[in-house]
Amino acid sequence: MRATTLRPFLFIVSIAAISVACKKDQRGGVPLNVVDISINVNNPAYADLAVPGGWLYLSGGSMGLIVYRSSPTDFVALDRHCPYQPENMCRLIVDESEITARDTACCHSAYLITNGSVTEGPAALSLQQYNTSFNGTTLRIYN
Repeated sequence: MRATTLRPFLFIVSIAAISVACKKDQRGGVPLNVVDISINVNNPAYADLAVPGGWLYLSGGSMGLIVYRSSPTDFVALDRHCPYQPENMCRLIVDESEITARDTACCHSAYLITNGSVTEGPAALSLQQYNTSFNGTTLRIYN
């Protein structure tokens, strides 16, 4: 290509790349939802989070949250919306292992609740993870 025809081509390619890179309406294949939840982990309703390795479901995010306590001071909050073909609105459940979230009827994928990584199925994207902070009593989940 000559320099005069190369410039418009590069300009178009640059604009296309920027527009794709700036798209922020989905994260991890799941629609963006504002999350800002605070819970007192000493409340009996959240007793499953009292010790490391405990988990529970909370409302929020796209299709609900899985909250996992990984240590005395650290928590993981994951969206239950399967990121594989997210338009199908598949909701994950924690299976009997209590370490894996899966959906066998809709997205046919499985994920670790410790970090949201894919363990099986056609999914390639990890679960949407939200920020957490903990002051010893109150757990905040936010994005």
